[in-house]
Amino acid sequence: MRFATWNINSIKQRIENLIAWLKARTPDVVCLQETKCVDDGFPREPLEALGYNVAIHGQKTFNGVAILSKAKFDEVTPRLPGDTADDHARFLEATISTADGSIRVASIYLPNGNPPATEKYAYKLKWMERLAKYARERLSLEEKLILAGDYNVIPAPADVFDPAAWTDDALFLPQTREKFRSLMNLGLTDAIRASSDAPGLYTFWDYQAGAWQKNNGLRIDHLLLSPQAADRLTDAGIDRHVRSWEKPSDHVPVWADLAIKTR
Repeated sequence: MRFATWNINSIKQRIENLIAWLKARTPDVVCLQETKCVDDGFPREPLEALGYNVAIHGQKTFNGVAILSKAKFDEVTPRLPGDTADDHARFLEATISTADGSIRVASIYLPNGNPPATEKYAYKLKWMERLAKYARERLSLEEKLILAGDYNVIPAPADVFDPAAWTDDALFLPQTREKFRSLMNLGLTDAIRASSDAPGLYTFWDYQAGAWQKNNGLRIDHLLLSPQAADRLTDAGIDRHVRSWEKPSDHVPVWADLAIKTR
């Protein structure tokens, strides 16, 4: 099975790009972020026509996450546990049955947190703490788990074109990276880094200052796998060419192949 994540940066504006990519890459499960529309406005029909079941947790003009799956969903649960007052559409979990047992997938849009000296950064850190608690509880079930999405975290200097330029950014602050390491240390595997240690593996290029043309990128979109999922990992990659398409998202898809049989 092929699993993927993509911050689409407005599903309505990028639906043609999404359809073209789905046809070319043929993923079994896709986690989308920044869909930026309410559930009733989500363009599900062309995706269903390609054979995908669609789960949505939307929000008008902001945030929004979705999961597409060729297999039917067993369960779908919106919202990250731990704060009933948090109304941001940033988290969606689904379970899917396969011939090799159930797999749990979460689509994650972690807060940006900028500027750091504001409540936005405090919210980001609290959200990361809630995510770690959720992951710890799910990992205790010893099941195949994929936490996929835009984490708004640059894990290491190798994941950014110019580390010095990002020293004071919420995506790269020491406290941010420490929280991310704490999450990884629960027993998760970064699918891309497990497959390659090559330089320049970026998933995001800003629209400004010719970032794409200069390859001034960041790696902030991640597929994190539980041990039971990581044991099945056979390949992973970044579809950077999608950034050169007309009207692109500033993010590109990240995918991983797992040796799991569909039903």
